[in-house]
Amino acid sequence: MKNYFLFLLALLAWSCQEKEPIQPNILFLFADDQRADALGIAGNTILRTPTIDQLANEGVRFTNAYVMGGHHGAICMASRAMLFSGRQLFNVYDRLQGLETMTMDFAKAGYTTFGTGKWHNEKEAFEASFQQGKTVYLGGMADHYAIAVQDYDSLGRLGEPEIKGYSTEIFTQSAIDFIKSQEGATNPFFCYVAFTVPHDPYSPKPEFIGKYPDGSIPLPPNYLPLHPFQFDQLTVRDENLTGWPRKPEVIQMLLSDYYGMISHLDSQISKIITALKETGRFENTIIVYAADNGLAAGSHGLLGKQSLYEHSIKVPLIIQGPGIPKDKSFDAFAYIHDIYPTLAELAGLPKREDLDGKSLVPVIRGDQKQIREVMFNAYRHTVRSVRKENWKLIRYPERDFTQLFDLSNDPHEIKNLAEDMTYSNKKKELIDLLGKSQLSFGDTVSYTAKNLKPLAYNPDTLVRKPDQWQPEYVLKRYFDLIK
Repeated sequence: MKNYFLFLLALLAWSCQEKEPIQPNILFLFADDQRADALGIAGNTILRTPTIDQLANEGVRFTNAYVMGGHHGAICMASRAMLFSGRQLFNVYDRLQGLETMTMDFAKAGYTTFGTGKWHNEKEAFEASFQQGKTVYLGGMADHYAIAVQDYDSLGRLGEPEIKGYSTEIFTQSAIDFIKSQEGATNPFFCYVAFTVPHDPYSPKPEFIGKYPDGSIPLPPNYLPLHPFQFDQLTVRDENLTGWPRKPEVIQMLLSDYYGMISHLDSQISKIITALKETGRFENTIIVYAADNGLAAGSHGLLGKQSLYEHSIKVPLIIQGPGIPKDKSFDAFAYIHDIYPTLAELAGLPKREDLDGKSLVPVIRGDQKQIREVMFNAYRHTVRSVRKENWKLIRYPERDFTQLFDLSNDPHEIKNLAEDMTYSNKKKELIDLLGKSQLSFGDTVSYTAKNLKPLAYNPDTLVRKPDQWQPEYVLKRYFDLIK
């Protein structure tokens, strides 16, 4: 009997010992060119995204998350470099090779790291950042039906490109295969799934074509047939999909295809979530849903992301999982490069002092309302913007032109208040903030360029042509090249 009581005491003492916390898995879902308002949970009453909406209902959503900008038209290169390095735009440009990345940190902490989908940075940086990789796409744009992807070989290097199927589905299947391979594993995983949709070409799978019939989607509130002035190259990348002026019916066609690809994406994400649940890993997995940048899609007479309007720089950001509150939304400013330190803190990784990003955990846990007061954004040498609270100033140095918007009353940036003397003090305040922000981030672009260019332009001189990635569906629908 004495030995029995000694055994019970030992068992009680063991059970009272502080147990090592179980590190959460990470599932990072990254969309390409998805506007922040292109989600049902964001108030879009047309687009149906039940899976992503449910993630937000079971977690937190940041309503003021931004990509900082880019140094050239391929914003996604800079965006992904910022995401994985945790560094701001002027400290990383669009290169990752030689830098210690987010998944390298997680690997050091004992995580199994896996990547699939779009990388759009250096091949060597991917191989250094992930222990496992499958159906990896190293480029930018691609035909979703014929995307050339690469798998790791036996040496842990990306092999020869091959075409396997529709991009969204092959990336989804690779993620599911990896998650299933981790069933029973004792160490946590970091699974990065970078989709190539809803980036153009706007070519949904056949079953999603017409899901949102042409003409059924209202035009954006800030739709314009033409951008009112020239501020950069108006024929860059995405802008070539339709002619000038932008016809309302064509913008509605584009949105039908854009929404169709997002709904298809949502249905595929549901399959990944199901795999997590079937393998018993869902409850201990932090799921992040975000995008690399927004998209104009007809707003302000633009189609792409090469501007600093809200529709092009604001992105969705949802975080769900163990230790995350449910059904919360925050209006705190966040950058894409804040995600790295946020996940690191949530997973208990050592804090890195050399990161520019700031952890959002104090906001998530309710300890702070915000981690920064000012949002600064930049595109090439041609546009700069600064936002404080709901006031935003956009500056075009080469045109000596300024826009001032009151986002609380004008969220679609329609009414420029820059020349209204009623707001002269607010304008001066934001001009000062812009200068301080540029100095803080190491941006040397002058407030006004030495050689000024005209605001006016002739849309009849703009010439467009399809790029090499456009499939027959797009050539016929948007370029009328195939009868």
